[in-house]
This record gives sequence, C-alpha cells and structure tokens, in this order.
Amino acid sequence: MSPWIRVTVVGAMLLGLAACGGDKKESTDNAAEAQKAIQQGMQKEKALMEGMQKGVENIEKKATEESKK
Repeated sequence: MSPWIRVTVVGAMLLGLAACGGDKKESTDNAAEAQKAIQQGMQKEKALMEGMQKGVENIEKKATEESKK
C-alpha cells in the first residue's frame, strides 16, 4: 500500500469516528424536544377528549329535557 492511500484511509477513519462521537449532546437535546412535543400532544388530546365528553353530556341533557316536555 502506498503511503498516500494509508494516510487517506486513516484520515477517513478519524473523520468517521469524530462524526459519530460528537452527537451525544445534540441527540440528548433532540430527545428532550421530542419528549416535550409528545407531552404537549398528550395535553391537547386530553383537552379534546374532555371537550368531546362535555359535548356528549350536553346533548344527552338536552335530549332528556326534550323527552320530558
């Protein structure tokens, strides 16, 4: 193997290792952002379900009032 090929291979390996190792903080930040987005989505879904439940209760209440008349 010529010296230039060795230098190129070693350089590529070092760049590859450097690219893999530097993402820990970024991946932690991404995981925190994802968790926050999931929690916000769950809160919105819960509010939607509560609103739907209140709507059903109101319809049932109106239906019982109408049937009593």
